[in-house]
Amino acid sequence: MEINWVVLGWLIDMVLNGFVWLVIAIIFISIIHMTDTWTKKALEFMVKVDEWIRKFIENIFDWIEKKNLQIISSIVLLIIFGILAQLGIIPKLIT
Repeated sequence: MEINWVVLGWLIDMVLNGFVWLVIAIIFISIIHMTDTWTKKALEFMVKVDEWIRKFIENIFDWIEKKNLQIISSIVLLIIFGILAQLGIIPKLIT
């Protein structure tokens, strides 16, 4: 019985390619899992910061209303709206 070296080489190539792609898949799945964990932590942090900012802004406006400080409230609103306009949020809300 004679060995068909072409077929044997093809089989060895398929096995080695399968092994290499398995190693690549394991590496990328672990990287995806790690970045997914980081993303979840970042989102949790963003939620905490958002709640803190909302509470802070609400307290500032309540304080301004209690003190009847119209000039300061106008400046604060001007700053906030200016930041929102520079970020492009206000034009997106309008359209």
